[in-house]
Formats: sequence, C-alpha cells, structure tokens
Amino acid sequence: MDTITLKGPYLIFLGRETRQAFAKTGLGLVEWRRDLCLGQLRLPGGIADLGVPDMTLGEAVKRGVGSLVIGTAAIGGKVPDEWVAVLLEAAGLGLDIVAGLHSSLSAVEGLPEAAEESGARLVNVRIPPVHLPVGSGKKRSGKRVLMVGTDCAVGKKYTALQLEKDMKAQGLNATFRASGQTGIMIAGSGIPIDAVVSDFVVGAAELLSPANAEDHWDVIEGQGGIFHPAYAPVSLGLLLGSQPDAFVVCHDAGRETISGWEHMPVPEISQVIDRTVALGSLTNPAIECVGISVNTAHLSDDERAAYLDDLSRRHGLPCVDPLKNGTGSIIARLTTLNEKQSASA
Repeated sequence: MDTITLKGPYLIFLGRETRQAFAKTGLGLVEWRRDLCLGQLRLPGGIADLGVPDMTLGEAVKRGVGSLVIGTAAIGGKVPDEWVAVLLEAAGLGLDIVAGLHSSLSAVEGLPEAAEESGARLVNVRIPPVHLPVGSGKKRSGKRVLMVGTDCAVGKKYTALQLEKDMKAQGLNATFRASGQTGIMIAGSGIPIDAVVSDFVVGAAELLSPANAEDHWDVIEGQGGIFHPAYAPVSLGLLLGSQPDAFVVCHDAGRETISGWEHMPVPEISQVIDRTVALGSLTNPAIECVGISVNTAHLSDDERAAYLDDLSRRHGLPCVDPLKNGTGSIIARLTTLNEKQSASA
C-alpha cells in the first residue's frame, strides 16, 4: 500500500457545517495530531467547532501552513459549490488541498490549473489502490481485533487508536490499520474501504491486515455499522475480510436513532454482538466480542461510571470510555482470548 505524505501544518476547512458529528475528520485530526493543526476556517453560519483558532487563508500562509485539509465528512462526500472559491484561493496561494471526499478534487473546475500554477498538490485520500483482489477467505497468520459500531461516528476510530496506544504501552506488538479517510490522514497509510467497488471490499480488507507474526495484533478501524440502513454493506465486507479474532462494539451513550436517519432506531448492543458473531464466523469461526467502548462525553463522571458498570453487568464484558478510562480492561480480555485460542490450536 502506498503511504500518503501530507505537508504540515494544517488549516482545517469546515465550510458551513453546523453539526459536530459531521466534522469528524477535523475533530479526529485535532485529537490525534493536535501539534499539526494550527487553525480552522469556517464559512459564515458554520458553527461546528474544533477548538482551535479561526484563521483566514492569508493568516494561514503567514503562519507557514502547508495544507488546507477538508475536515467534514458530509453525506455523499461531494464538494459543495460554496467551497469552490475557497479551494481556488487556497491553491492559488500554494497550499496543498487534502480531501477524503468521494468526488475527486481534480473534478472541481479550475482547481487543477490553479494548483499546477502555484505548485500546490491536490491530495485525494479517498482513492483506493488499483487492481484490488476479490476476497479469498483464506486464514492469515497474526491476530486481529476489529471495531464495530451501533452507528456511524460513535468512536470506532478513536477506540482503535487508543487501543493501539495502550497495547504498545504494555509492550504488545500492535498496529493501527486505517480504513477511512481520517484514519489514513492520521496513520499515513491505509485503504479507504468505503470507496472500494463492492466486489473487492473483502479483498481490500484482507490487504489492509496482511499475514503477520503470530504475536502481532492488527487493530482495525471499523466503518459504518452492520445494522446501518445505508452503510451495512461496507461493514460486512470489512468484517469478512478482516477475519477478526476479536471485536469491540462501539456506541454513543444516549443515541437512540441512526444519525442522519432519524426514522431508524439504533440497535441494541446485544444485537450487534450476536449478528457480528453470526456473520464473522464465516471467515473466522473463533470470533469473539472482547469489550464495549462508549462515547460518554455528555455524561458526568458519576453518570459515566454507573452507565459503564450497568453495561458491563448486562453483557458480561469490560466496558470503557477509551478517552476517559483507557482500554486496559479490554486488553486484559484480549490477552486471555489469545491464551485460550493458542491452547486450543
């Protein structure tokens, strides 16, 4: 897989976005690469906020910004007409334009010419490798843990990144595997699974987590949700190709309906566990849930503790908010699972 190299530092472009959940690309970069994110650029009416200084393009150039990174992940992944003037100005000033959208930056009228004249690059993160194979279903060496969600934007990427960080801190051999545009921007490599032609999603997932040493864990970023009315297909392909030995269910405390599809209820965590095991066992019969990760940002400390304790009692699994509590209890469960599977091999 090619490694994507971005020119820092970054100015994060949010357009006119009003919903925090749809600014997840920018939020992810600020959370995990804060030193590279000098500011944010918002159009009038945009209230989504990354917690970094607002900055104009001119100010960004003076501060030495290297890239304008599109920080939103709106439904459909297209470049709105109201963005074009900003992108043209940024390219004209010599800033690289970095996007993880479904539509290519090269399709924006006048942008390739502006970039060529200034020497700026148009970096499309959401373009998958060519000549991807179809899935083989053949077992690979090494261990894999996949993040699965009750919905989109519930913390799958954050959980995977924190899990990798905590595993490495314990001396374990682990690698974060990015399957979405923000993860790829953070990790520097990966495959944008949701941009792959459906017949090749399983094969792409196999490439994303290749054969490895027996004591190595691939910590795989999840996509969508197996119960999602629009994105379930990519979730299934990633599940089958990952062949995970273990998975973590990711959830947003208090969310009752699918974000953006308010007529659809969020599934119960038990439903997600049961269906993931049933479907995932096609390529790994030993698949097992090792924990539940919850975004509890809207709960107080006391509410968080009670909520997680209740979940743990009901499901018999470690339950954490990874950014508040870390993932130590899930790692302990992974270690036990590894020992159990090794003994039965």
